[in-house]
Amino acid sequence: MDIEPGEYAPVPGCTDLYCVDTGMYGTVNYGAVYLLDAERPAVIDTGIGNNREYVFDALDDLGMRPAFILPTHVHLDHAGGAGFLAERYPDATVMIHESGREHLVDPTRLVEGTRAAVGNQWRFYVDPKPIPEERIEALSGGETIDLGDRDLDVHHAPGHAPHQVIFHDRGDDVVFTADAAGIYIPQLDEIAQTSPPSRFDLHGCQADADTIRDLDPRYLCFGHFGPREFDDEMLAEYKRTLSEWVEAVRQKREELGDDEAVLDHFAEHAPEDHVEVWGEEKAREEERLNARGVLGYLDYMEKQGKTI
Repeated sequence: MDIEPGEYAPVPGCTDLYCVDTGMYGTVNYGAVYLLDAERPAVIDTGIGNNREYVFDALDDLGMRPAFILPTHVHLDHAGGAGFLAERYPDATVMIHESGREHLVDPTRLVEGTRAAVGNQWRFYVDPKPIPEERIEALSGGETIDLGDRDLDVHHAPGHAPHQVIFHDRGDDVVFTADAAGIYIPQLDEIAQTSPPSRFDLHGCQADADTIRDLDPRYLCFGHFGPREFDDEMLAEYKRTLSEWVEAVRQKREELGDDEAVLDHFAEHAPEDHVEVWGEEKAREEERLNARGVLGYLDYMEKQGKTI
């Protein structure tokens, strides 16, 4: 979608669904928040929280007062704005997977982990606002959220993070993918891997991609860079991308024998087309973050006596 930070636009071919560009990391379209103007309106994902006024202004402009605030998972680029929205809309119910609920109530450990993972990128974040426990309803997967004139089916998708869910609007046949389908780069029409610490799971991510493929929707609403028509082959290719990425990190660790050197290598060799699209700093920090997540995954698999 061709929108600038602070702007919103309807998602093509969908009913009363809008995408807001939150200007995340100073990168156009990187942070997508979705506003579903149903009988009982919903905000799907919330951004980091630093540009929360972009979401507030869009809701005001559309005359929406959300009944539901639905972060797909607790990573702060998806849930960082949830507490601010909950404060502004005291009648809204916040829903999150049960394994992430405690992090919305007390975000202390989440902030510590995020600071360690993103390094210098933390300057783009704000400390999230805690949400009272009674405002939060836990999900486990398999539920259907009643929005009045439409439903959202909830599917657990724990490969990227154990607290991740995806939502399927069967009426418009749209899946809100969270990070379960990777990061879509519209300028390249490809999906890039996302493998952050601390709970990335290769096989789980591939299974999540298959969950989306089995749903066979018309549209995918990516958490990063907005919506795209569903393409089964693109998701099949994403599964291969994940395998190749993990193997590349494994081989580089074997070659260099030093994890910091591995992280530096991938940061220094970020794909040039990603640098052109995202800017040098974000592209290189993205590679560093994703490599760190794979190293953690390799350590976990070794402790379990498993091979990739």
